[in-house]
Amino acid sequence: MDEPTLPASLLFGTATAAYQVEGGVHEGGRGPSIWDTYCRTPGRVARGETGDVACDHYHRYGEDVALLADLGVDLYRFSVAWPRVQPTGRGRPNQEGLAFYDRLVDTILGAGIEPVLTLYHWDLPQALEDEGGWRVRDTAYRFAEYSRIVADRLGDRVNRWITLNEPFCSAFVGHAVGRHAPGSQEGRPALAAAHHLLLAHGMATGELRAAAAGEVGITLNPDHLLPATESDADRAAVERARTLHNRVWFDPIFTGAYPDNEDEVWGGMADGSYRAEGDLKIIGQPLDFLGVNYYRPIMLRDAPHAEADPALRTAVDVRTEKVDIEGVRHTTMGWPVIPGTFADLLIDLNRRYPDLPPILITENGSAEDDQPDEDGRVRDTERIEYLRDHMAALARAIEAGVDVRGYFVWSLLDNFEWAFGYDRRFGLVRVDYDRLERHPKDSYHWYRDFLTSHRARRVSEFAAKWEE
Repeated sequence: MDEPTLPASLLFGTATAAYQVEGGVHEGGRGPSIWDTYCRTPGRVARGETGDVACDHYHRYGEDVALLADLGVDLYRFSVAWPRVQPTGRGRPNQEGLAFYDRLVDTILGAGIEPVLTLYHWDLPQALEDEGGWRVRDTAYRFAEYSRIVADRLGDRVNRWITLNEPFCSAFVGHAVGRHAPGSQEGRPALAAAHHLLLAHGMATGELRAAAAGEVGITLNPDHLLPATESDADRAAVERARTLHNRVWFDPIFTGAYPDNEDEVWGGMADGSYRAEGDLKIIGQPLDFLGVNYYRPIMLRDAPHAEADPALRTAVDVRTEKVDIEGVRHTTMGWPVIPGTFADLLIDLNRRYPDLPPILITENGSAEDDQPDEDGRVRDTERIEYLRDHMAALARAIEAGVDVRGYFVWSLLDNFEWAFGYDRRFGLVRVDYDRLERHPKDSYHWYRDFLTSHRARRVSEFAAKWEE
């Protein structure tokens, strides 16, 4: 199969997140996060596993950056652990925690790679959760303070900043589904969490601008939603779900308004009691880029409320039911692999929101049943096909006019996959969790070869323009 052809100017990278790889949760003055608490709650995480050690990136970051350098990426996206910088989420910063990120950023830059920093990848300090967490407005102010601390320390070396990663998961998977920390199943408080996350993003954007920290964006995970049938009921179900999954984030940031169908989707639950005058202006500040994470489409059909009593409904009970997409391959996450929907989503977003800033694909990848052979080699051909086919879909979206500037594979390393523990592997590099050894998979070598070819084409095109 031919390799996808993408613009020579497109930047490539890979990504990780602090709680999933760092470990060292009791070292360097780090405080507990909501994920430390969640992992210690019986029945929450498969096999009772935790991120206490994870990939031990806290001690082995030099080895991991060497893998990035050998891979030949332009960019490396990582996240800062808020409780490592502010153990209780407020007050004076922990200098030992900041020093770790000093060393990490300097090592990344020393390898000729540009760091892309995510300020929040779900690890809220537990002390703030004890005070209400994202359900309360004060947490947005605390996040703004934390953002300024990190910007003041690293802003001289980091040029691209992401405020939040996938606030949908923080607000709804964490506060309504209950499958992520803090593990609650709520209605209005989950909608309040969504709003306060947006407010935190806006406030942090202001702090980053004031600190002259460089380019600022947010990473969202919009879903490409398909109706199970072409019936009016199923199409209406998709529109309700589109508000839950996409519009609640995109509309305030990029149109300066809240979704116009909130009452239809949530009824009196969306009463706006958690909003204040001027919030939209803070939330809707112009951005330099939009991060988009994408893995799979979702098919839905109309359904009655899962909970008959409105007082007991959660914020994700919007009269829809997920339908399995048959006849296609599924990853070990149970996600259907339909690469063309990646292009469809990007083209649709470009149509719905014509004022979007340039896009970075901040996550795309697949969890596969990675079994090493007798020689220790992982022949993950399905992951290679997934990446190749999604890059081809990305090329189609770019040809259709979507302004995409970068693409990150999730993930560099196998890591702690949240409630699934350690048995879902997304990495280009296999991690032996007993010995913490790193073993590049076939997909790592494929991506390295692709990047070598892409870089050569970039140089060739630059040379041709120079001669002109």
